[in-house]
Amino acid sequence: EELLEIQGTQLLSTTMGVKEYVQSEFDNVEAEIINANKDLFPGTITFDDFLWAFGVLRSRVFPELRGDKLALIPFADLINHNGDITSKESCWEIKGKGFLGRDTVFSLRTPTEVKSGEQIYVQYDLDKSNAELALDYGFTEANSSRDSYTLTLEISESDPFYEDKLDIAELNGMGETAYFDVVLGESLPPQMITYLRLLCLGGTDAFLLEALFRNKVWEHLELPVSRDNEESICQVIQNACKSALAAYHTTIEEDEELLEREDLQSRQQIAIEVRVGEKKVLEQINDIFKEREQELDDLEYYQERRLKDLGFIGDNGDIIFWES
Repeated sequence: EELLEIQGTQLLSTTMGVKEYVQSEFDNVEAEIINANKDLFPGTITFDDFLWAFGVLRSRVFPELRGDKLALIPFADLINHNGDITSKESCWEIKGKGFLGRDTVFSLRTPTEVKSGEQIYVQYDLDKSNAELALDYGFTEANSSRDSYTLTLEISESDPFYEDKLDIAELNGMGETAYFDVVLGESLPPQMITYLRLLCLGGTDAFLLEALFRNKVWEHLELPVSRDNEESICQVIQNACKSALAAYHTTIEEDEELLEREDLQSRQQIAIEVRVGEKKVLEQINDIFKEREQELDDLEYYQERRLKDLGFIGDNGDIIFWES
């Protein structure tokens, strides 16, 4: 029933993905460690136990102590988050101490003034979205900068120019799949439209995919290529947004009304805040490309820019006739 509250959201797919990953890890640990060392694990350890431990570890570990440096720090990990703290300066550091700095010390400091007897807070992570905060820590913030949606764009293997497009993407630090985090109230991520133009490149614009243009094509794609190409990216994104919005079982207006209720359970409130945030971002993306589609006739395209460079068209778009 709780998962139904986040139906259609990216949080749901992420949550299910994490649960599948943890199940796989538990199966390996159970077979290779727990069952093989019954003397060390005389009691029964269930998947729910393992999932709880995974959640505790994920929510309490400090960013600098992940990966190979994974460690928990009792007491320090009890400190709570405060969204009012917006300092990007880290609230903790790990440093050497003692003779020749052989001892490692974890130092915690507050970025704000604190009076005697007041609780100390830190900022967990300014870059996490509400969906990430919900998954890792079990709370959300009423802050539009936390509302985001990750657009996943991919070069289709069925594309007749698949190899060329993949080569161009890789030459410019990207790949077959690209992820773009769009934040509510902010402009589109850099290179998103450039990558979209590459995805939709075809027809009479396919000449840009030839080896002759390989080192310059990305530069060309940073500006409108043709009306057809620009219209394609607008339609692709608008259709994707409409499809994503249709997967939610409530509207933004219905969610906002629900948030005004005083009898909301905390987990239900988290679900509503995440899904309404995602929907607002999707509508924002849709509006950007809808407006862009209405401006297609006013854009300057590759052929026009090229003719200007060659001196055949003036700055006002007039054809220049050269006398012999």
